[in-house]
Amino acid sequence: MEPTIIYIIIGVAALIVGIILGKFIFAKNTQQKIEEAEQQAKKIVSDAELKAETLKKEKMLEAKEKFVELKTAHEKEVSQRNQKIIEAETRIKQKEQSLNQKDQNLEKHIKENEGIKENLNRQIEIVNLKRTELEKHQEEHIRRLEKVAGLTAEDAKFQLIESLKQEAQTKAVALQQEIIEDAKQKAGKEARKIVIQTIQRTAAEAAIENSITVFNLESDEIKGSIIGREGRNIRAIEAATGVDLIVDDTPEAIVLSSFDPLRREIARLSLQRLVADGRIHPARIEEVVEKTKKQIEDQVMEIGERTAMELGVHGLHKELIRMVGRMRFRSSYGQNLLMHSRETANLCAIMASELGMNPKLAKRAGLLHDIGKVPDEETELSHALLGAKLAEKYGENPAVVNAIAAHHDEVEMQYVISPIIQACDAISGARPGARREIMQQYIQRIKDLENMAMSYTGVEKAYAIQAGRELRVIVEADKVTDGDSDKLSFEIAQKIQTEMTFPGQIKVTVIREKRSVNVAR
Repeated sequence: MEPTIIYIIIGVAALIVGIILGKFIFAKNTQQKIEEAEQQAKKIVSDAELKAETLKKEKMLEAKEKFVELKTAHEKEVSQRNQKIIEAETRIKQKEQSLNQKDQNLEKHIKENEGIKENLNRQIEIVNLKRTELEKHQEEHIRRLEKVAGLTAEDAKFQLIESLKQEAQTKAVALQQEIIEDAKQKAGKEARKIVIQTIQRTAAEAAIENSITVFNLESDEIKGSIIGREGRNIRAIEAATGVDLIVDDTPEAIVLSSFDPLRREIARLSLQRLVADGRIHPARIEEVVEKTKKQIEDQVMEIGERTAMELGVHGLHKELIRMVGRMRFRSSYGQNLLMHSRETANLCAIMASELGMNPKLAKRAGLLHDIGKVPDEETELSHALLGAKLAEKYGENPAVVNAIAAHHDEVEMQYVISPIIQACDAISGARPGARREIMQQYIQRIKDLENMAMSYTGVEKAYAIQAGRELRVIVEADKVTDGDSDKLSFEIAQKIQTEMTFPGQIKVTVIREKRSVNVAR
């Protein structure tokens, strides 16, 4: 509703109200007051109309201004939209022109490619014809070559492959040998230093024990008492001790023969007591032998405890201590087993200390590494595996168990001290004067070395020298080349290392000499 109408309505209402009020309130007033009221009402109506007209004009003006603003904004927006439409149309026209140009170029290229394609097809046909002719010429050429050479293409290819293969193998062996030598030179310096220092700091004994013991007598008359009536006394001694008694023409001596030094010692002590007592008969022999065995057992425990105390190895199980004591009466290749174990333990401790490892653990493993050689019962297991089994049974450290089992490469080395034990065992056994070999075994090893070398093609002679520490192989110059010599030396060394057992190391030297001799007359 318009404000003017509102104001008119308000004025009319006010007039009506005034009239009514005038009738009720001023009923008794004079006509003059009525006229004044009418004039006042008219004035109010006039003022209301004036205000309404002014307000109407203002609102009309505001509406016009608002309309102008909206119109201007609309025209601006329409102008912007038209501008965008024009720009879009321009871009579309440009794209159409570009597409038309591309279509024209494409049609042109298609026409050109058709010509090129036809040209290529002609060239391909020519190439195929030439290829067919070339294959024919090649087949004819191969047939001629096969006829001249007396070989087929496959045979020639096979011979070429074989020659290349042999050449590659020779070069590979030479390169492998160079790499091994280089690695040995680089890695061996510090190792040699440590090993030499370790050996120098360890006092070693060169003690050789035999398989016999000579028991000296005051006179040959005692031999009759030892033999007894019909040989019953000597048979009783041999049965009780397990040792053979050799009573021969040697004056004032009886030879005790056994590969077990412990049994020989029991027999020696028993004979000594029997001779001193003078009563020699089977019952007395058994009694004395039993007492001697108990004495030896006590002595074994005492030796084991003293050895462990001297080496500073503590906490060993009693059975392990007993086995250490039993080593005193065992030998390996003429080397006393207890002395070998003590020497190995000291070497291990020194080497472990040089390498920054635990010397006590290494010394413990070095002392126990050969306990498998003194079992109470015979077994099919090797001494390394049996020793590891015993060490594990009596609660030794897993590193010690692995070192014992792996010191002959029968199991995989899992701890760092394992190769130390192996190296020190080899050092103790391979040094000069440590061990001796039975003559037959030594001669057989020499023969095996020479026969192994002679089994290779082109080998003329083979000599094992320096007590089997070096193998010199002389080859035929017309059958073996210089490259083959390197390969042959490497192969023989690998075969010896794989198939033979030997102390220390064996050097393989292959000698090839070519001599051309002519005589001028």
